[in-house]
Amino acid sequence: MRHYIFLMIWMLLGVASSGYAQKTKKVHGEYIYHAPENVSIEQARQTALSRAQIQALGDEFGTVVAQHNATLMNNTNGSTHTDFTSLSSSDVKGEWLETIGEPKYEISYEQGMLVVKCSVTGKARAIVAKQNNYVAKILCNGIEDRNEGENFKSGDDLYLAYQSATKGYLAVYLIDDNKNAYCLLPYQSSKDGKVEVDANTRYVFFNQKTAQPLFNSSDVDEYTMTCDKASETNYIYIISSPNPFIKAIDNAVEGLPRELKYDDFQKWLSKNRTADKDMQVDLPIRLRNRNIIKKPGTFAPGFFIL
Repeated sequence: MRHYIFLMIWMLLGVASSGYAQKTKKVHGEYIYHAPENVSIEQARQTALSRAQIQALGDEFGTVVAQHNATLMNNTNGSTHTDFTSLSSSDVKGEWLETIGEPKYEISYEQGMLVVKCSVTGKARAIVAKQNNYVAKILCNGIEDRNEGENFKSGDDLYLAYQSATKGYLAVYLIDDNKNAYCLLPYQSSKDGKVEVDANTRYVFFNQKTAQPLFNSSDVDEYTMTCDKASETNYIYIISSPNPFIKAIDNAVEGLPRELKYDDFQKWLSKNRTADKDMQVDLPIRLRNRNIIKKPGTFAPGFFIL
């Protein structure tokens, strides 16, 4: 069954390698960011936030191990709101799990240069061992690595290439601008709510022709980009673990992938990450301007139909 999504993608892809301790700590960090001339206030706030988190982790746990995460920020009528934050690439021996309250910003100018001070508090835990290495790539209109891309036009097909060094489990979610979380993987046909992948095997998801050996072609949900407005920001979460885990409880919606509220998704994710020291969460993709449609000819409020 083909789904339609409209999105433009910003990727922070890479091989993530880290492991986690079970104990969590409350941490706090501050950072003052002097932004270059070509950086917007929103971009400067995001950078200051990431570096404040990095500072907090470095102060508490020290530095060395690379960590990959991202920041989810929405801008509405010039007002930026942060719903979930984690780290950009850094060399810290800790992982940001959850932000407590809203980050605080102070905006000023020094000799014409934008200066953003950010202070943030959250829950974190130490990284004590290396975790699984994997590579995930978003592909546009093709299933080869050369089709990797970040920008999509209406009518482009979306695929996910994934390869892990170890056997494990995988889930993929899309978060839209309305704070809804859509389960892209496991597929809607899944009966047990989880997807198991083998080591050293390249998979291409969201494509019926590459369904085997994990799925029958009829079980695969496919996704195509469409758009009906200028700008919207969505995110894709890639969640993996060597240990079995079940997707979040969600709801069937006519014309859409199964969905749940973003806050409920975050509660599910935080609970699983706290319980599973090996769970790995990457936010490799920021999507702009998107609609998700389950199949052509099906109307869903707020979504564009081809």
